[in-house]
Amino acid sequence: MYLSTEEKKEIFEKYGKSSSDTGSAEGQIALFTYRIKHLTGHLKENKKDVFTQRSLIRLVGKRRRLLDYLKEKDIERYRAIIKQLSLRK
Repeated sequence: MYLSTEEKKEIFEKYGKSSSDTGSAEGQIALFTYRIKHLTGHLKENKKDVFTQRSLIRLVGKRRRLLDYLKEKDIERYRAIIKQLSLRK
């Protein structure tokens, strides 16, 4: 697998509340962003991989829904994660 347990813990520790808090919206958004970047790189090399393309579209949708949820619940946390991950210009 391209993402080891240690890497996941690092992501959750950096963006979430702690390394064991895998349910926080910020941690999940960061994990989805990492996976989206990985799949995008894979699709640049394998343009005809339709299954990966479908998976990428689903991941982007999940991240979008989580960002929308976070925006409704706490706009400051939303702005902070957007700035940390540099998702917007």
